Amino acid sequence: MAQLAFYFDGTRCTGCKTCVFACKDKNNLDVGMAYRRVWEYTGGTTEKGADGTCTTSCFSYYTSVSCNHCDKPICMANCPQGAISKDDETGLMAVDADSCIGCGTCANACPYAAPKVDPETVKAVRCDGCADLVAAGELPACVMACPARALKFGDAEAMAALGERGATAPLPDPAETEPNYFMTPTADARAAGSSEGFIGNPLEVA
Repeated sequence: MAQLAFYFDGTRCTGCKTCVFACKDKNNLDVGMAYRRVWEYTGGTTEKGADGTCTTSCFSYYTSVSCNHCDKPICMANCPQGAISKDDETGLMAVDADSCIGCGTCANACPYAAPKVDPETVKAVRCDGCADLVAAGELPACVMACPARALKFGDAEAMAALGERGATAPLPDPAETEPNYFMTPTADARAAGSSEGFIGNPLEVA
């Protein structure tokens, strides 16, 4: 099976979230629903010394994430209806709305919170890698929209050659699902599972 993947260059991302809005526009998503999110991970302190000088350990960086179309998709493995599939030709994930009962098991199982349950249709929805655009020879909307060119999309081997499998906080350990999400982290990036910082924009990524 062929596998497509995303690559994210954390050294280029400015946190503008254009990728988020391009995805929402392409998929006609309402307020409160997003397939791609930009996590702001921040931490550290600034302290003033007795001599009046300040020292700081502050850090902050962005991570743009959508569905990672994993090699070991927990969402698919846990769906009680078999409503989630992985395309044989592209490796992209999709939901069969006719089979989905809206139980939310996929959303609860995914450590990236990629699948969502649409409150209006009560069906699971998710990033499908813009499968229609890809079939037409184009790139996903998020990739095309990024003004800093921090996102790339293509064959998993080619994306893996650009960086490591995503393993920076606040992301989970990639060994859990083997995400097809590769990245170049910033110099300030903390390892997955780190408790040195916190998510600075919780309402945006909920």
